[in-house]
Amino acid sequence: MTGMPSDAVADPAHRALAVMRGAPLIERPRVLGALLEQSAGRFPARVAIDFLGATTTWGALAAQVDRTAAGLQALGVVKGTRVALCLPNTPYYPILFFATLKAGGIVVNVNPLYVERELTHLIHDSGAEVIVTCDLAEIQARVLKVAGETGIRHVVTCPIADALPPVKKILYRLFKRKEIGRAPRSASHLYFADLMAKGGAPAAVTVDPDETAVLQYTGGTTGLPKAAMLSHANIVANTDAMLVHVGGETADQDRVLGVLPLFHVFALTNVLTFSTLVGAEMILLPRFEMKQLLATLKRTRPTYFPAVPTIYNALANLGDDKVPDLSTIKVCISGGAPLPIEVRHLFEQRTRAKLVEGYGLSEASPIITCNPFAGVNKEGSAGLPFPGTTIEIRDREDPTRIMPQGEKGEICARGPQVMSGYWHKPAETEGAFADGALRTGDVGYLDADGYLFIVDRIKDMILCGGYNVYPRVIEEALYEHPAVAEAVVIGVPDAHRGQSPKAFVTLSEAGAVTAIELRDFLRDKVSKIELPREIEIRETLPKTLIGKLSKKELVEEELQKAAR
Repeated sequence: MTGMPSDAVADPAHRALAVMRGAPLIERPRVLGALLEQSAGRFPARVAIDFLGATTTWGALAAQVDRTAAGLQALGVVKGTRVALCLPNTPYYPILFFATLKAGGIVVNVNPLYVERELTHLIHDSGAEVIVTCDLAEIQARVLKVAGETGIRHVVTCPIADALPPVKKILYRLFKRKEIGRAPRSASHLYFADLMAKGGAPAAVTVDPDETAVLQYTGGTTGLPKAAMLSHANIVANTDAMLVHVGGETADQDRVLGVLPLFHVFALTNVLTFSTLVGAEMILLPRFEMKQLLATLKRTRPTYFPAVPTIYNALANLGDDKVPDLSTIKVCISGGAPLPIEVRHLFEQRTRAKLVEGYGLSEASPIITCNPFAGVNKEGSAGLPFPGTTIEIRDREDPTRIMPQGEKGEICARGPQVMSGYWHKPAETEGAFADGALRTGDVGYLDADGYLFIVDRIKDMILCGGYNVYPRVIEEALYEHPAVAEAVVIGVPDAHRGQSPKAFVTLSEAGAVTAIELRDFLRDKVSKIELPREIEIRETLPKTLIGKLSKKELVEEELQKAAR
């Protein structure tokens, strides 16, 4: 590939894998903005983004990024300023992502569904000074309220209608008018057009590849989200490894379906930065909605389709007259949650598409293993180490000891995609590594062929439809109700989402509150994905010998129920 600096050479493991797989050796640009400049230079007239039929070329995208970067600088964004992106999948996200980096800022990824408490924590913790959101009334109002309470200097609203094709724009404004926020402009609140109007040519900012590009929030055993510091080099290395893993660039333009939210690290690499590296077309959908997804698959015929198991499961269970033709897709990549073998078999059987499972985490930008696209796709395996990545299985009791092949232990990873640490959390950063290897908190083993198998999780975490749900967040919200004496949340099997949270509580006084009332109480305290599917009120909850609430017995009960 052209346009890449000669000093940014792939590491030896990456080089060897590239040669083995017959892929070209990629000398990667190590600053994320170089990926955009490269594709805009090579493919200015190629479509970069398709958003519900509205298209943007790579040349036009680069020009919009320049103007937006200048607009951000006019707002005071300088090197190191944190800019929070609280956006669904629209063309605004790629524009603001690259514009923030070009202005010298750091992207803070924010889920638009976060409730006020979660938004407040992320803004305080990251020190974000600017937040960008959309004009969906519910989201805009929440962001403006939190911004006014947290010291955010500027809120930028991006009107969704302006990103749509002309006819859809009219229909959206007509039929969705009650859902559109119309907060007035002010000194601290402006709209995307105002930001663009401020722009011209951005001032040049020198950024080192090892400097932080993205603060990607993830949870932990404490339940409080913490930010993995992902550098330009981290993300580009994982993107470059993806290109090697797929076998190199092809002559024809690829089309990558982006139904996963770009603020999620899985889509960030698999959709946004991979598409930017190879000049692919990003087909963006604002959310997963089956009718819209099926229409988009038929209209655009993508070549890559990354998603979470729940989406593949939903497609696999459609009626015979609705199963989509996926013959143009080279491979579907499953991540974000374990892929049940039954789901993979049914999906492949009904769609005739190939489905492979990968594994990663926010702290690794995110991919560390993936089953090969061409080769053995092992049943129940998370695949082989990604190009340039080393997987170590370490003793759970003594992390300095590496386990023999085939024996179980904590999965640890080394590679150029691994974060430098957690933002402003040195103690947590130290605990995240063992002899320099990233500790995943998952238990697994490597077989004789080097394939990774995951058997358990150390972290108290629920994988719900590809999202990490941390029980403690829900438990703490439950404890805010005066009638709740004790609360425990576990993950229970869910045919659609893999797992769902279920809460068990005891009350300070019998009959003081009902399960339905408790669930309603939680609605504005946790996100929709965290809202327990069920709340069960009990007289007592199981405890350990030292009196600590125990989840083991409850988990066993639910597994037995699911097995009946």
